[in-house]
Amino acid sequence: MHGFYGRILKINLTGQTYEIVPLNDEILSRYLGGKGLATYLLYSTNPQGVDPLSPDNCLIFATGPTTGSLIWSSSRYGVFTKSPQTGFYAESYSGGKVPEAVDAAGFDAVVITGKSESPAVMVVHPDGVDFHDADDIWGMDTFEAEDAVNARFGDVGRASAKSGAVVIGPAGENLVRFAVIENDYWRSAGRAGAGTVMGSKKLKAIVFKGNKKRWLFDNDGVRAFAKEMAASSKDNPIVQNYKAMGTPSMVKIINQAKAFPTRYWSEGYFDKWENISAEALHRQCRVQPRACAKCFIACGRMTTVLNGRHAGLRIEGPEYETIFAFGGLCMVDSIEEIAYLNDICDRLGMDTITAGNLCGFAIEAALKKKIDFKINYGDVDAIAALLINIAKRQDIGDILARGIRHAAGVWNMEDTAVHVKGLEPPGYDPRVLKGCGLAFATAGRGACHLRATIHNPELKGVSDPGEIEGKAELLVDYEDRLILMDTLILCRFYRDLYPWERLQQIIEMTTGSKHTKETLQQKAAEIVNLVRRFNLREGLELEDDNLPQRLYDEPLKTGNGIKEAELKSMRHDYYSLRGWDGDGIPS
Repeated sequence: MHGFYGRILKINLTGQTYEIVPLNDEILSRYLGGKGLATYLLYSTNPQGVDPLSPDNCLIFATGPTTGSLIWSSSRYGVFTKSPQTGFYAESYSGGKVPEAVDAAGFDAVVITGKSESPAVMVVHPDGVDFHDADDIWGMDTFEAEDAVNARFGDVGRASAKSGAVVIGPAGENLVRFAVIENDYWRSAGRAGAGTVMGSKKLKAIVFKGNKKRWLFDNDGVRAFAKEMAASSKDNPIVQNYKAMGTPSMVKIINQAKAFPTRYWSEGYFDKWENISAEALHRQCRVQPRACAKCFIACGRMTTVLNGRHAGLRIEGPEYETIFAFGGLCMVDSIEEIAYLNDICDRLGMDTITAGNLCGFAIEAALKKKIDFKINYGDVDAIAALLINIAKRQDIGDILARGIRHAAGVWNMEDTAVHVKGLEPPGYDPRVLKGCGLAFATAGRGACHLRATIHNPELKGVSDPGEIEGKAELLVDYEDRLILMDTLILCRFYRDLYPWERLQQIIEMTTGSKHTKETLQQKAAEIVNLVRRFNLREGLELEDDNLPQRLYDEPLKTGNGIKEAELKSMRHDYYSLRGWDGDGIPS
């Protein structure tokens, strides 16, 4: 079938064996690659009830039919597994330049099981995989590790092949439950603990290299489409805003909406937000827009701190979610200090959303005398020390490394902890943005804003943020379309540039398959149902599709709040639209 390599690579680390398995057109046509194909493989391969840190838990890397093509925003790969953070379905995506090397190895998916006896590096190439010892690389931070494996095993700089590495840091090695997989230094498959699963397999890094290209149905059409997209989008206000200010521009927007989670979810507005805004970042640091391959938006902020104790620190970021997590939840009121905390997380290989949430939670625990640890809001050095302790599994860091549910249970703070299914929410308070509440509650991987980005239409006034009527319909429409983007795999920031009609066009140009909006919605619904069945098989219950009780019981100072009855009403509508019964079970 056009747009696919028609094969997957199955690797068993225990015996250092591999098998190249053909994929038939029926599976490719049904699931379209990316999230669709990986979900099918995870559901059909993972043993029911498997421990996420067991050698039998699959770690799946997948690309989509657009990867490696001229389609804008296509330089992305996805990672899929059973989450050690939630116990349910895990998906995470990363951009940069390395995704094109992942694709050039010539597989639609790479399925990894088993566990190496000692630290290992794998080199994946069109003919299979080579296994190498990594004893001297184990223990390196992510930047050091990426440099080391690229120098030793990569083909970086060769015109005849693409090459790049994905790595874990000390947090992944030490099985911190929210460890990430990183590439291109600052790009991360960030949420739900994919890096932890990689660490559990004693796999420090994977180098992908090759010169394979997908056989597209209409190459001329793809070239014309890419040219037209670049020309028609260059003056688009969304594109211009991302290029000018990146995701930190959301700091102002969310604070103005009074939906910026602050002081560990007790407030919705940070009175010092201007110190951590996009304007502060650009005023106080040297910032250049930075793009992934095949991208004209360039949302990345290549930042160099100019003054103060972190002068000379260079980082791509910080992104909005990192600013919210440390600036809002932990009340750090300096953009340079947030960049510093961001850098620590990147080098250790930890998800910044969860890390910031856990630091805020620890601050609350300390103030309530639940723990004997000197830390307070805005205390950057104490927060930095805590991050290092988490990665090393030392002192209270060992408790937090096991995740929010574990820490809340140990400290008897279940009524304070904010999470859904064990995954902490991103920076959009559902007491203001009620559609986000529904999205957080029902997302397959736990509290997640990216599966539907419903905060976008709520903030733009497409849907009244405080109303619940029609939210389920809006969520389903956005979720279905973005599932197709995850299947292709395309970047979220092109969501407004790729409406249904353009997705139909992209799928036909790459795969040759013609679809209507209705048939694409059916494909998306099938993938949603398969994720749901996976989670139900792993023990998901109705009450897991819920918000923490604290958010129902504690309205914000502005009076904004969300009632449990409102969430249940939206959830009922969502289940009905999905064709699920009252307990959320697909027919």
